[in-house]
Amino acid sequence: MIGTSVLMLCVFLGIAFYYDIRYNLIPNKLILFFLPLAFINTIGVSGVGGLVDSMLGFLVSGGIMMILYVFKALAAGDVKLFAVIGAIMGIEFSLYCMMYTIIVGGILAILILLFTRTFLSRMLTAIQHIWTSIKVKTTEPLEVFKVTKAKTMPFMIAVVPGALIAIYYVYLV
Repeated sequence: MIGTSVLMLCVFLGIAFYYDIRYNLIPNKLILFFLPLAFINTIGVSGVGGLVDSMLGFLVSGGIMMILYVFKALAAGDVKLFAVIGAIMGIEFSLYCMMYTIIVGGILAILILLFTRTFLSRMLTAIQHIWTSIKVKTTEPLEVFKVTKAKTMPFMIAVVPGALIAIYYVYLV
């Protein structure tokens, strides 16, 4: 299972990376193609036990990312992306992948802020908006900050290294 699943994951992430960087979206057609393919691969290699792991990976990964989506920390494409990663690789891998992706994303965000020399001013502005939100007891100042001042990067820039680190630690060490 490891060989075909890792190959399928790499192909899926490569295509998703292209679309996310180029068009800022993960196409539904990509998800609808790879999701059944992941389940078929799992059944063919690991049988029903593997299918249970694949389904748990799909549900848990998608569920965790859905919570982040509800709080507007991620886009809907990222939820679909991790649900399919969970279906392809199973629950254990998908949890490690999420952890490494979040770590890589945090490091990249800090590096971007440091190298663009806007770290201090952006942090002070963010703290000011958080404080205002607490004082007026509404999230409107945070929404304004998010739309007008916050910088974003495609999440796939962190997902690919996170997945590669997870492959290394889960299967190669």
